[in-house]
Amino acid sequence: MATTAASRDRESLLAGLRPKRSRLRSLWRIARNKPVGAIAGVICLAFVVVALAAHALAPYAAESVNHPRLHAPSPSYPFGTDNLFRDMFSRIIIGSRISLGIGFTAVAIGTVFGTTAGLISGYAGGRVDLLLNRVMDVILGFPPLLLAMFILSIFDPTFFSVSMAIGIIITPATARIVRGSVLSIRTLQYIEAAEAVGNTSLRIVIRHVLPNVVAPIIVIASIQIGNAILAEAALSFLALGIATDSNPSWGKMLQDTRAVWQSAWWTAVIPGAAISIAVLSFNLFGDALRDVLDPRLRQSS
Repeated sequence: MATTAASRDRESLLAGLRPKRSRLRSLWRIARNKPVGAIAGVICLAFVVVALAAHALAPYAAESVNHPRLHAPSPSYPFGTDNLFRDMFSRIIIGSRISLGIGFTAVAIGTVFGTTAGLISGYAGGRVDLLLNRVMDVILGFPPLLLAMFILSIFDPTFFSVSMAIGIIITPATARIVRGSVLSIRTLQYIEAAEAVGNTSLRIVIRHVLPNVVAPIIVIASIQIGNAILAEAALSFLALGIATDSNPSWGKMLQDTRAVWQSAWWTAVIPGAAISIAVLSFNLFGDALRDVLDPRLRQSS
């Protein structure tokens, strides 16, 4: 009996390890099949870690001016210094907090708004669908940056207002993708069966429709993070952001040094490279997620 109990314990332990091993194999297979997406994901994770630990990683305070003016990149100052005697390496690290913080917050806002609008529009149909589509058309009718500038001209620039402005301009993309997914799910038999047994529309949407549109929501959200970072940089460059000397953003760094770009190339190239790498990494990671999560693309490959 003791042998039987020991064998059962061993089998239960192995059964618990199998899902973990299968998940690791799945991750390895995805990384092997999508190496560019995997590298982009690692870079995205590195940006997030740097943003979370920015003050611990930065060698100097962002507002510290005890440095040579316009010192070219060197071992002492890897990214050089700017025209206000500040270390750009420290400012790039600390600036990731606002650039990524607003980017993620804006995408969260846009995802909530867009998912809600898409679910209601796709499932309700009729006049509700028409009304919500017209609202999205109005938002899309404005140039995104001009619409964000208009919103910030009404409200004082704060972390929430800047995130909200960017979140609004990225809402229609999420709403339309979710609406399209809901329309394809709406006519499936299990939805009709749920309606036939008397489930409310809210219950059907939450329990049956929403779980089946999570994959496209994740994909569009990961891609929109790059767009939100770019929008925040543009607003900060136009002096409509919330960055300060002690809490800079990458767009604010470009705005502060625009007068010396020709004589000090690194003051433009390094913040611009940070923005470009972040945007490109999130876009490539989103593309890889789309290929992995979309069953049709998996089957065709």
